[in-house]
Amino acid sequence: MTALQQPPSRRSDGASGYSTQHIADLLGLSESRIRDYVRRNLLCPQRNARGHFRFSFQDVVFLRAAKGLTDAAISVRQSNRALSKLKDDLSQLESLSAVRIYANGSVVEVRDDEKAWEVESGQLTMNFSIQELAANVAELARSAAGGEEKALEDLDSDEWYNLGLDLEEVDPTQAPDAYREAIRLDPFNADAHVNLGRLYQLSGDLKGATRHYQLALATRPEHQLANYNLGTIFDEEDDCERAEMFYRKANMVPDAHYNLARIHELAGDEINARRHLRLYHRLIDQDGV
Repeated sequence: MTALQQPPSRRSDGASGYSTQHIADLLGLSESRIRDYVRRNLLCPQRNARGHFRFSFQDVVFLRAAKGLTDAAISVRQSNRALSKLKDDLSQLESLSAVRIYANGSVVEVRDDEKAWEVESGQLTMNFSIQELAANVAELARSAAGGEEKALEDLDSDEWYNLGLDLEEVDPTQAPDAYREAIRLDPFNADAHVNLGRLYQLSGDLKGATRHYQLALATRPEHQLANYNLGTIFDEEDDCERAEMFYRKANMVPDAHYNLARIHELAGDEINARRHLRLYHRLIDQDGV
């Protein structure tokens, strides 16, 4: 019964993410070095309609860490080995905000609130946090629509929504304010309502979450995640009848069918329980999950 996040796609007519040149200018890396990280499969950016790379906010944070290794005069071989391991480590974390990367003698260590682990890289003398790295690219995040740098007061609703997506990666406590500003500028921004509702739901404020899911559905009644997430709230409250109603409207969300199968099974309806399980597995297979 987990609420789902709006997929982190950019709400603009451009491609998602940030260009190679934009990142190179911001971080002081050469475009050829950035492309080399892609060739080595250390980064897997998306491409826009013209085939140009578009990097995610996490990619930008990763590249800033890569520059730290370069500035510390680590050999290319050692650096690539460390970055390969670092990529795997960061991909398993739910949030980058609590992570610290630092040198302990000749060993690079990564630490979060619960544990620390080594990243093989050779000698290193740096001490910085992912959160600090993210601060270095804050201006890039503010131009979340992929256009030119803008002052915060010049951002439109979709750009505030995109900024909220970025902030969820590096500073989740600030993300709700970005979504609220997106809604203030455009009360019909259904995606912003869904993501803000999900954050309310995760914090235990089901009333606030329900309100924003309903506002999203008032604008877009077919919104799959708004319907699904609202279903999870009624599911949590053991209101199976209303939960089922919203799950049925989220027919493209695999977990909606999984939850419907459970509801039917509890009601002794094995035929419909099996049918929804088949639909669940079919959607999972289609998505390649």
